[in-house]
Amino acid sequence: MFDKDKIEAMSRARLKWEEDILRGSRETLPESQDTFTTISGLEIKGLYTPEDISDLDYSRDIGFPGQYPFTRGIHPTMYRARPWTMRMFSGMGTAEDTNQRFKYLLENGENGLSVAFDFPTLVGYCTDNPESYGECGKCGVAVDTLKDMETLFDGIPLDRVTTSMTINPPAAVLLAMYIVTAEKQGAAKNKIGGTIQNDMLKEFIAQNTFMLPPEPSMRLIVDTVEYCTKELPNWNTISISGYHIREAGSTAVQELAFTLADGITYVQACIERGMDVDEFAPRLSFFFNAHIDIFEEIAKYRAARRMWARFMRERFMAKNPRSWMLRFHTQTAGCSLTAQQPLNNIVRTAYEALAAILGGTQSLHTNSYDEVLALPSEEAATIALRTQQILADEVGVTNTIDPLAGSYLIEALTDKMEEEATRYIEEIEKMGGMVAAIEKGYPQKQIADAAYKFQQQVDTKKRTVVGVNKYVTDHAPVDILKIDPEVERKQTARLQAVKQERDNEKVEKRLGELRNAAEGQENLMPYIIECVREYCTLQEICDVFRGVFGTYRDPGML
Repeated sequence: MFDKDKIEAMSRARLKWEEDILRGSRETLPESQDTFTTISGLEIKGLYTPEDISDLDYSRDIGFPGQYPFTRGIHPTMYRARPWTMRMFSGMGTAEDTNQRFKYLLENGENGLSVAFDFPTLVGYCTDNPESYGECGKCGVAVDTLKDMETLFDGIPLDRVTTSMTINPPAAVLLAMYIVTAEKQGAAKNKIGGTIQNDMLKEFIAQNTFMLPPEPSMRLIVDTVEYCTKELPNWNTISISGYHIREAGSTAVQELAFTLADGITYVQACIERGMDVDEFAPRLSFFFNAHIDIFEEIAKYRAARRMWARFMRERFMAKNPRSWMLRFHTQTAGCSLTAQQPLNNIVRTAYEALAAILGGTQSLHTNSYDEVLALPSEEAATIALRTQQILADEVGVTNTIDPLAGSYLIEALTDKMEEEATRYIEEIEKMGGMVAAIEKGYPQKQIADAAYKFQQQVDTKKRTVVGVNKYVTDHAPVDILKIDPEVERKQTARLQAVKQERDNEKVEKRLGELRNAAEGQENLMPYIIECVREYCTLQEICDVFRGVFGTYRDPGML
């Protein structure tokens, strides 16, 4: 991209500047530390020049927005046409409670829903299971049957909003409930849009909500991809998630590498099922963390788009440009929030949101300042949403496309991200792929080491966390949202009523049909949907899976 002679002349000029200007400045005012790094440990130089990107080829490595390799964004106009989807993560107590929060957020300018489920739901158990006691509605909404899903979206037309559901082991079941709820509203399957996370590989790596072993988990995921490709053309079948990998303590490079390695594994599994890559790949989506180091995060998103485009076109031979696009949702970093001086979290979230926007995200969730203490209060959720609205309407970041492209730092850091992430992916492939690497404990160990190193830096004050290890003061307590224990009693009573009112002969018949299909090779989605129609509970369906496929326990390799 640069003339060789001009680069050499620039190099000579830089050396002269360092000798004549920089050396004297450092003697008068020494730099505060020997080495400056990103939050993930990548070294950052004091000055970047064209020398740092002298090998960059504009057409090959940067290109234009909406064009391969999509480094500058997947849409030609990006936010000049419309802003990102503002999608606040919400779920608490009963379905009625969350329905009210959804309607409040929609009335205040949110344009996409995102459902948080409670822990029993996340692992495929119902509220009345003894192992669920005390957890109902605490970290999200309890969904035991189709009745809960109907209540959750009561008065919200599912053919006019898109919904993201953060659910993994029982993702197929929750998707089936959503489909049937939409049908009961009169919404055609080809009109509903949204996303299920449905990413079990990252569960084995980081988040650790388990149900089935890896192989049957992959079968269920491919079943949902295959079904939705044929029946739900506007549905994103997997949200391949780096977010939880980062929340577990990974570096930005590890988040990038392990997420793309997971994506490669899903694409390969679908192809092995007999699916054409261009039929399903356009509906794959990604989910990344927006951490506090702005430039590192922007570089991560740009590298992710470029790497995925190359994988899809060159490795999997996808022909459709939409198959090359990495579309992603972003959530600001929960792990960066502090219980100390929690109002500081408003500032952290704003900068993290800015990084996601400058990096070209398609949708965004901003964390509430009190999430480190409890589920978000209404006030805190409103401030989080207003943060996005201020960025969209006041700050000017939507005026131009990829405003930091061409920055010597950003382009050099994007290249560094790709280089370092590629090393991880190559190491994983030497092991036989991501499933084999997980079984060896490789990504788990890398993340644990990174988390330990970061905590050491905080504990020794080599890395500052304001209000935690520097500028420490007392702070007034903030009001937090508390879930009434009565929620569990009400939810249990509702579940028992559904069990009494439904046709239990049909329930047993549908569960038997699902069990037979699971023991064979058929796609399980149609059977799950028929179970849901008869108000089979989440746990009854998941117990069929556990009975046929067995359960998974963390091997505890670390």
